[in-house]
Amino acid sequence: MSDTTDPTAQAAAGHDPRLYNQALAPARQDWNAYNIFAFWMADVHSVGGYVFAASLFSLGLASWQVLISLLVGILVVQCLANAMARPSQRAGVPFPVVCRMAFGTAGANLPAVIRGIIAVVRYGIQTWLASNALTLVMLRWWPGLEALSQNSVLGLSTLGWLSFCLMWAVQALVFWRGMGAIRRFNDLAGPLVYAVMFLLAAWIVWRAGPENISFTLGSKDLSGVDALWQMVVAAALVAGYFAGPTLNFGDFARYCKSERSVRSGNFWGLPVNFLVFSIITVVVVSGTPAVFGEMLTDPVETVSRIDSATAAALGVLTVLAATVGINIVANFVSPAFDFSHVAPSKISWRAGGMIAAVGSVLLTPWNLFNNPVLIHYTVDVLAALIGPIYGIVLMDFYRLRRQQIDTRALYDGSPGSTYHYTGGTNPEAVKALLVAGVVSVIISMAPLGDLSHFSVFIGGGLAAISYALFSGYWLGDAVASRRGASQAATESSR
Repeated sequence: MSDTTDPTAQAAAGHDPRLYNQALAPARQDWNAYNIFAFWMADVHSVGGYVFAASLFSLGLASWQVLISLLVGILVVQCLANAMARPSQRAGVPFPVVCRMAFGTAGANLPAVIRGIIAVVRYGIQTWLASNALTLVMLRWWPGLEALSQNSVLGLSTLGWLSFCLMWAVQALVFWRGMGAIRRFNDLAGPLVYAVMFLLAAWIVWRAGPENISFTLGSKDLSGVDALWQMVVAAALVAGYFAGPTLNFGDFARYCKSERSVRSGNFWGLPVNFLVFSIITVVVVSGTPAVFGEMLTDPVETVSRIDSATAAALGVLTVLAATVGINIVANFVSPAFDFSHVAPSKISWRAGGMIAAVGSVLLTPWNLFNNPVLIHYTVDVLAALIGPIYGIVLMDFYRLRRQQIDTRALYDGSPGSTYHYTGGTNPEAVKALLVAGVVSVIISMAPLGDLSHFSVFIGGGLAAISYALFSGYWLGDAVASRRGASQAATESSR
């Protein structure tokens, strides 16, 4: 991917330099279904995905109830991924550019920055967690390094800083080489983790004995209405877990040859891949008490306890590779596009990514992670806005515009252009985001029990309805003219 920008040449070509650079322009579409499948493998095959899958089997449900909940939840994610992919794949543009249709050419910075900040915080935390795994490997191979882990510099030991900086540099190097390198990295990382997980599961079954393998990890035994409700909660948890990467899934779907490739990759990467990985996970976790004397839900800790230091190190490094892959995909690429979108003529894709990377260090994520209250009041508040953004973008594209896209107008900031609006911002979308966002934040922050797990759906539905009302959708006035102008411009550009 080239990051060079020439505002003069862009303006001459008819693009507004305030809205255009090579990263935000329609992409070359040469990805296939396997590349999307590998994207989801990287997302699922991480430490977070492993722990999350194990937690669902600890809800007190029978194994078949958990599997049904997983299937329902992941099918919802698949539908959302397909829906978010369509405008990006058709126009070849990333998520923030798609947001210009609903929010306006300038107003699209609002959802882009919200998503970008969430990604930066999570990128820093995931990089630090991955560095902890690297520290375990280093201590296993070189016990003498233990002395470097006894001090504290800004809350992190010397060895901790060494591991963190190394992980930071590896991720930055892969990112800097562009989307092609990221694609190749994930194409390899996902299958490698599968190989390690199958070997680990076989080793656990051999050491623990088949009689000690169970698909129910919880101590409770739910039935009736309680079981049904927990199944609904489990399905909502699955959808919520994937809400972030699914929102900006268009950043990757834009590179696909066809929508069929996207849908095929989503099918194999989501319901099929997630169910298989979850089954392997629960086999491993359920066998750890018999092998290690306690239940271990962290794959890094499980692998690190293997007798052979070499096998343990290779296992940890493989899991680490998958975690790096999803961190780059979900929390590095996204803010790169988002921050570049704020000032395209000044901030390239690589520059946007490095802003996120440097910001993740300045956050000192280890201190942030150790303060759950601070995380709750920062990341969770911003994450509560993900649902409303879904609702507005999908309502605008599928209902108001009837899936019509004027690609050239996405880069036209002149008054009267299709997506410019007055002042560059669509006030209807902003009002809908505020209304639904306040409700989502209240649900997320207030002690409302299981209701908080449904904030993505409640916020998304409320935002979609509010946006339709503010836009006069059911009255048919403003929307009819907007849709007609968009369709006419689309047809004239063909």
